[in-house]
Amino acid sequence: MGAKASEFKVVDSFEMRIAGIESVDLELLHALSISVGWPHRSEDLQFLREFGRGYVALDEIGRLTGSAMWFPHGDNFATIGMVITSPRLQTNGTGRWLMEHVLADCEGRDLRLNATRAARRLYHALGFQPVRTIYQCQGIARRPTDLPALPEGTAVRRLGSEDLAAVAELDAKAFGVARTELIDKLLVQSAGYGLFRGGSLRAFALCRPFGKGHVVGPVVAEGDAEAIAVVQPHVSEHQDQFLRLDTPFETGAFATFLSQSGLAVFDTVLAMSKPGNAGAAAVSAAAGPSLYGLVGHALG
Repeated sequence: MGAKASEFKVVDSFEMRIAGIESVDLELLHALSISVGWPHRSEDLQFLREFGRGYVALDEIGRLTGSAMWFPHGDNFATIGMVITSPRLQTNGTGRWLMEHVLADCEGRDLRLNATRAARRLYHALGFQPVRTIYQCQGIARRPTDLPALPEGTAVRRLGSEDLAAVAELDAKAFGVARTELIDKLLVQSAGYGLFRGGSLRAFALCRPFGKGHVVGPVVAEGDAEAIAVVQPHVSEHQDQFLRLDTPFETGAFATFLSQSGLAVFDTVLAMSKPGNAGAAAVSAAAGPSLYGLVGHALG
């Protein structure tokens, strides 16, 4: 068992205290995310708080100066996200202090996160190793003029609650870890399309309100054609509206489809991992379905 992280920290001439993220007003958390240019709505932050756990840093007069969260998927694995420090305090160790509390909670778990450029040095110092680049694609959606035909013998239809088990199973194969509880919560607030062959789910894409418009994710498919088939209905439904999709695919037919759909690369983050002693699966499997679109940076 590692040493327990301290409950207080002196920064310059004032002291900050740690508190549970559930204890602060949602609007304060929203203001903190806005201060670093993140697009989350209050509703998006509330969803993260309901699913995850974490900490905030408060100064002596109760101002929110930082946050960090972790999101359990079973007993042996977690993703980390919502690591924010106030721009005026980004060089004083607040982010590391908050991360030390998160890592103490997650001791023994295998961990993944998606690092902004500003945070990569911190995560590397904490033992996280780079895995792959994630491309944040977004823009005003438009229907591509040249779409590939559906893979032979397949059909696309709208997903319902009766498809939860199949969606969760396919997602687990692509993500490497079962996250049925998260998929269940996402299905409640998402529209979803699945590609079926002989009654078996082969690919799916969920889409929900987020930030400036909607985000498509997760997206799981065995290849580019399947991924395009389940994302295209969301593009059509949100034509002339803001749409976002975070993907590890920079090139190929799927990346071209996103660009032609108005979703240009806006930014990148670096997926990083830190092994515990749980032996969770690697980020990507050698064969089988792939994760074409993330739920989000915090949830993978």
